[in-house]
Parts: sequence; C-alpha cells; structure tokens
Amino acid sequence: MSGEKSAPEFSRIFDRRGLPGAAVMLEAQAEERDALAERFALVSIKSLMAEMTFEPVGENIRVKGMLEAEIVQSCAVSGDDLPVRISEPLSLVFVPASDLQSLPEEVELEEHELDEIAYEGTSFDLGEAIAQSLALAIDPFATGPDADIARRNTGLLDEESSGPLAAGLAALKGLRTD
Repeated sequence: MSGEKSAPEFSRIFDRRGLPGAAVMLEAQAEERDALAERFALVSIKSLMAEMTFEPVGENIRVKGMLEAEIVQSCAVSGDDLPVRISEPLSLVFVPASDLQSLPEEVELEEHELDEIAYEGTSFDLGEAIAQSLALAIDPFATGPDADIARRNTGLLDEESSGPLAAGLAALKGLRTD
C-alpha cells in the first residue's frame, strides 16, 4: 500500500473547458470534514465552505472567493478545545503543470505567483486547493482563555524558574511607557 496516493478528502474537480459563469458554493460534507480534521490534527471541523468565481486567462484559471470555516483545535498550551472561526479571502491561479515544470529549481516568486497551483490535462481540483488554504489559515500556536493558568500551573510564568532572560524581559516590560 505504500507508494499509493490517497484521494483528497475534499475533492471538487472542475474542467477549464466548461467553467460556470456564476459563483459556485463549495461545502464540505460531514465525512469530508471529519477526514480533513484528522489530516490537519484538529479536534473537529464544524463547517467548511467557500464561494468562488472563475476567470479563465488562456490556459490559466484565476479563482477568487472567500473561505469560511468553523474549527475546533487544541489550545497550544493547555490542550483544551478551542473553537476558531476562519474567514479568509482566496486568490488562486491554476496553471498547466508543463508551464511550472519549465521553471528552474530555485526561483524567487513575486507575490502574485505564490498561489499558483499546477494542474494536469484540462481539469483541476478546487476542493483540495481550498483544503490546503484552510490548513495554511490555522494558527498552530493558538491559545485559549485558560492558557495563562496552564502556564502558571506548569511553571512557565514563574520568573524564577524561567531563568534570567525571562526575568530581564519582564523587568523591561515594566519600564514601557505605552
């Protein structure tokens, strides 16, 4: 079984030859959300949707819209469940893989080139691109309201056990005039 590539959990295939003229709403079903939550090490994904529009530019397809999600992740400090709402604008460009393969191995990308995604043939998977965008929007160090209590209970907020650097920083913080 190793070497086999598993299918994306949230796959929505579009063919560039027949793109819708109006905005489309993509919404992950319960099984897809559960699989994505496991993939991204989340407690759960309560909702995941994106409203997207298409703009063909030659063989490239610009896709713009808004990603909306409600997730539950673990607090990075206490481990408690932490509900998070994500609302991110998306701007992606699907580019034929042959166009991207002709680039040198190391190249400095312009900002507008950062969200280029290769596709093969005439179809691309917008669902997987949205799933990856969700993964990038998740704060891996998010903390909840009880994070400071957990830090104190584990000695992370105790200046003596944190060492001289933490004590010095705390002293400097007390000198701020803002």
